[in-house]
Amino acid sequence: MIRLALVCLASGHWFLAPAAAAPRPNIVFLMADDQGYADVGCYGSEHIRTPHIDKMAAEGMRFTDCYSGSAVCAPTRCVLMTGLHPGHCRRRDNTATGNLESFGKERPLVFLEAGDVTVAEKLKEAGYATGGFGKWGLGNPGSAGVPEKQGFDLWFGYYDQVHAHTYYTDHLIRNSEKVPLDGKTYSHTPIMAEAFGFIEKHARAERPFFAYLAICPPHGKYVVPGQGIYTDEPWSEVDKNYAAMCTLIDTNVGELFKLLARLGIDENTIVFYTSDNGPNRQFLERFASNKPFRGIKRQLTEGGLRCPMVVRWPGTIGNGVTSGFAWTHKDFLATACELAGVDPPARTDSVSVLPVLTGRKQEALRNLYWEIHHPFQQAVRMGKWKGLRFGTKEPLQLYDLDADPSEANDLAAQHPGVVKRIEAIMAREHTPSPFYPAVEKARKKRRGKKAA
Repeated sequence: MIRLALVCLASGHWFLAPAAAAPRPNIVFLMADDQGYADVGCYGSEHIRTPHIDKMAAEGMRFTDCYSGSAVCAPTRCVLMTGLHPGHCRRRDNTATGNLESFGKERPLVFLEAGDVTVAEKLKEAGYATGGFGKWGLGNPGSAGVPEKQGFDLWFGYYDQVHAHTYYTDHLIRNSEKVPLDGKTYSHTPIMAEAFGFIEKHARAERPFFAYLAICPPHGKYVVPGQGIYTDEPWSEVDKNYAAMCTLIDTNVGELFKLLARLGIDENTIVFYTSDNGPNRQFLERFASNKPFRGIKRQLTEGGLRCPMVVRWPGTIGNGVTSGFAWTHKDFLATACELAGVDPPARTDSVSVLPVLTGRKQEALRNLYWEIHHPFQQAVRMGKWKGLRFGTKEPLQLYDLDADPSEANDLAAQHPGVVKRIEAIMAREHTPSPFYPAVEKARKKRRGKKAA
């Protein structure tokens, strides 16, 4: 956007001339792993303490209706990186479900390909330095999906999503090269150090940067160097470790903002904080991690999808704003592109939410869509309505999220017209994938029965 300034000529006449363009902001995106909606203080946690994220919300914007890209790890990361929802993106579950023989391995994985366009590629095109830290999960060494082939100048951490479960590992990966560790170092510590070093390096070089902090806690294995303030709680060791992992992340958020202030780039850096999917069942009893919703990780219920999303940009985003605008991780790509002044890819489901972030009016996004496999599920949010279907044969469930955010009362029988509209969206937004053929198999069976 061109800004205008009043300029006075020697003759005494004034005219409007272009002023210097505002610098493009640095972009930091932090994503916790398996942290529930209510595992953060500003989202209602009664036990887990997150003072720095709470302060971030007080100094920025907190979204109540933001959704993860999917209800499980790898597809969420695919949605976030490509701006394509789970009916269009390449990775729709942690592992593939179809034609497994062609993979030639026990754990069939689907990686990004050369033709996929990521947010890192678009920001690199705009002149940003691009760094990723933590858990990648979209391409192992030797594949086309490794992050350095998907737009990242630097990646440090884990490439394989299962390797990322081991916090005391003997190595991490930097741009496909092994970095030995002693097996006694908590891997999150060097990962965060590398991320902060990247930020400082490019801040001092006065180059805009994108830092993607795909941090591994609080995903299991539930181990942490110390339980800190939770040591004496009358809880299980796992509960204390989980809470300590969440608070460790919060401490890192505080350290990040101190670093940005010290470098003098706080007001020119937009920071996003979120989680990749809903919580695990074992933390519902102690922490009510999915409160006030129903469901958990791997389910397309609100508890499996609704995620914390806090965004801070001093001087641009208002303080302490709470927004009920509904969007998903797919929309980060278009938002980042608008921030950087570059066009999003031609093929995208992503819509920029920058107007909402900057206090401008924005129309509601239409028809948010999800699918997941193992087993197959589909979900659509259409305004206040949420449609949910488990399997390819079960009837669609319908919920009014305004009146019933916990999805307790199925209204499908009372609103057949809404059900038909959502079923049409589900049919339209799912595109066939050889790796995830559940819908196509069901359609073939139905056609076969009709022919008989």
